[in-house]
Amino acid sequence: MARLDYLDDPNAPEPNSIAIAVSAFVQDSAGRILMIRRSDNDRYSIPGGQLELGETLTQTVARELREETGIEVEVTGLIGIYSNPRHVIAYDDGEVRQEFSICFRARPLGGRLRTSSESKEVLWAEPERLDALNIHPSIRLRITHALADRPQPYYT
Repeated sequence: MARLDYLDDPNAPEPNSIAIAVSAFVQDSAGRILMIRRSDNDRYSIPGGQLELGETLTQTVARELREETGIEVEVTGLIGIYSNPRHVIAYDDGEVRQEFSICFRARPLGGRLRTSSESKEVLWAEPERLDALNIHPSIRLRITHALADRPQPYYT
């Protein structure tokens, strides 16, 4: 399924749904950031996905990272809650979702990098090389907040 993100766009379609999503900022011992290149929009992102019934948010983080990247993680903190109503995501099936994502900090426990149906590339990216990647501003904001190591979680 293809997706198109709209941020502060007066021509964006009206949202017709909202879903609980998580993402995770993960760094290895060298300070590199775990990134994926999404299959649905070809942009680079920190990994994440939608909460499923019967899961806790941290279980969702662990499952999504394992599925999308092959890396096992442990959640270690909260970076922020992102619910900007001016960020909507349009899918090719007609769903237009208002952003609602909870971003966690996690540490890698093991596993091997691998792609999935949702990630056409998985990599450890040096923070100074992020500007060379096509990253949506909403994801860039989460990365910026994570790298700043803010004392309190961000929320909107």
